[in-house]
Amino acid sequence: MPEEAAKRVKVAVFISGSGTNMAALLYASRAADCPFEIALVLSNNAQAGGLRLAEAEGVPTFCLPHKGIPRADHDAAMEAEVIRAGAQYIALAGYMRILSPAFVARWAGRMVNIHPSLLPKYTGLHTHERALAAGDSFAGCTVHLVTADLDEGPMLGQTTVAILPGDTADSLAARVLIAEHQLYARCLAALVSRAA
Repeated sequence: MPEEAAKRVKVAVFISGSGTNMAALLYASRAADCPFEIALVLSNNAQAGGLRLAEAEGVPTFCLPHKGIPRADHDAAMEAEVIRAGAQYIALAGYMRILSPAFVARWAGRMVNIHPSLLPKYTGLHTHERALAAGDSFAGCTVHLVTADLDEGPMLGQTTVAILPGDTADSLAARVLIAEHQLYARCLAALVSRAA
């Protein structure tokens, strides 16, 4: 088993909050046939619940609040930790900051994000409210490569989620989150396997 673990691709996960998608990736990585491992969890929010979870699970963490730090400098400090951890990929999991174009360019093809809509619909925030307001029959989630344009990178996978009569943004979000937890690990595994 130690030899298998050594062959796994190291991934750094950026979070800003509870870290449920980070947790889904972490628990998926514990399967014997998973091609990646979570090497580091980073956050811009010292109160992020996901940091506590990662620590409890024995995953190294790094936190640097961004307030008062120029974007490029903050990105560089985060990136230095990613490199120090030996990570070859970055997974954004509820990281609520727009990254600088230079940082994104350096990780082109190796940085992924999960977004709670069926892109290209509803980029940005308030995706569930917007899907309900539009009268859509389905919502869902998308895993995509990160580019300098917000939520515009090449898609790696999508899962649709039915919108039920009487759904609220919260009830819909809860079901979409279940789909996110399934989709993200599958897409990340496929991406790192393709590159291997």
